[in-house]
This record gives sequence, C-alpha cells and structure tokens, in this order.
Amino acid sequence: MGYEIAKFIEEILKLPEKEAIEALKKTLYPDFNEAFNKAEKILCIAPHPDDCEVGAGGAISSLSRKGKDIYIAIATDGSLGTSDPTLTPQQLAYIRMNEQEEAARIMGVKKVIWLGYKDGYMPYDKEARAKIVNIIRSLKPDIVLSPDPWLTYEAHPDHRNTGLLAAEATLASGLPHYVEEGLLMGLGSWRVKYIAFYYTSKPNFYFDISDTIDLKIKALKAHKSQFEAGWNMFEALIKFISALYGKKIGVRYAEAFKLLPTQLIHAIPFAEIL
Repeated sequence: MGYEIAKFIEEILKLPEKEAIEALKKTLYPDFNEAFNKAEKILCIAPHPDDCEVGAGGAISSLSRKGKDIYIAIATDGSLGTSDPTLTPQQLAYIRMNEQEEAARIMGVKKVIWLGYKDGYMPYDKEARAKIVNIIRSLKPDIVLSPDPWLTYEAHPDHRNTGLLAAEATLASGLPHYVEEGLLMGLGSWRVKYIAFYYTSKPNFYFDISDTIDLKIKALKAHKSQFEAGWNMFEALIKFISALYGKKIGVRYAEAFKLLPTQLIHAIPFAEIL
C-alpha cells in the first residue's frame, strides 16, 4: 500500500502544476465536479435578503428544477439597505422580507429561514454559530452555500461574519461532541459534504446557468427596494459577470464558486490551490 501511494505521488509530480492538482483532486474527490448534481439538499446562507440571488440565483433555480430541496437562511433583516431617509428601518425590514419570500418562490426554494439579526450588526459569536449549526443539523444539507469571508476588499462586516460563521458551523455540525450548552437543540451531528463559497475571488468551480439566467434575473427583480432605481445598469452588470464566468467553461452564462470538501476547511493549505 505504501509503495502504491509513493508511486502515485511520484507520477503526479511529473505533471505540470495544474494537471497535477486536477489529478490529485480527481483521485481524492472523484465526485467533485458532480457535487451539485449529486446533492439532494442545498442550504444557501446569506448575510442579507438578495445575496443568495446575486451570488447563486441561477444555480439555485437550476437545482430546484432538477428536484433538489433548496433552503435559504438569511442572517440579517436588511433594514439598513436604503439611501431614503424617510423610509424607517422597520418599514424596510418588512418590505425586504416580502421581497425575499417572493424571490425564493420564483427560484423554487422550499423554505426561507430568518436568523433575525439587525442589518449591519451581524455578531461573530457562539450564539450565532449555534443557530447555524442547528439549521444544518436539522436540514441535513449535502452542500452549504455561503459568501466567501476571505473575499479581497470585502468591507461589510455582515458578509465577513456570516461567511466565517457558516464555514465554522459547517465544520462543527459534523462533530458529535460539539455542543454549546443551552444553545443547541440536541440534534444529531451531520457531516456536510461540500461548502461552496459565492462572492469569491478564487473560484474553482463554474455552474452553467444558461438555462436559468432569466429566473435569476426575475428573482433579483423581486428585490425592488434594492435594484429598481438602477435596474438597467445592474442587470447589465449581472449578465456581464455571468458571461465572463461562462467563458471559463464554454457556456453562455455561469456562476462561480470556491467549492471545497469540508475536510479541507481546517488546517489544509491544499485548499488554497484546489
């Protein structure tokens, strides 16, 4: 066995760097490229209403069409997302909740879960992490989608904190002895197979959304409070970025993710280059 491993490593090291990484990936994670298609349940975690649509709305719509169970968990109420001083945070939170529910319906999402935090004040603490662990252990998703907390130049604390907490909760939910006394609901552990970061500057997986770009656009249009005023420019930007990602895999439109097996989100430098 030891000889076979040594021989395998020797053969891989003879390859150019990109080919060597691909060969190792296919050997260690043979279902990597089919991770989305093989998943039965997907959980998308978002800092605010609209983030799942912007980052993964095409993939969500496509997977829903294929019969997958899709869930969205929204960390904050979106109550600061306006430049209109006459619109109160309470009014906006109510508007955005309704917009999110309509967008979810358009994409075929099974349920929207609200964590209930105030926009702009998403905490980075054990209580918030425990909430997400409870959701993961309750739903038992095969893949968790989350904003990449290590996105270059990300200035919004809600995005950084939500992404970090989602990654930590994805890892912790599979540990049977991970408990936060008084915070967890006594659910059994659940090992998520993959985590896929959207809003990432280091994508390694592109999802073809050519057939669902229109649903993504329709779901985004439901968020009138956010996009209606500058809709033409925003739609053009979404299609432009999707087209650029599509070129990576030879399709019209795509979304980009940093897809990682959950074993690689702790103390594994290989995750950086996968």
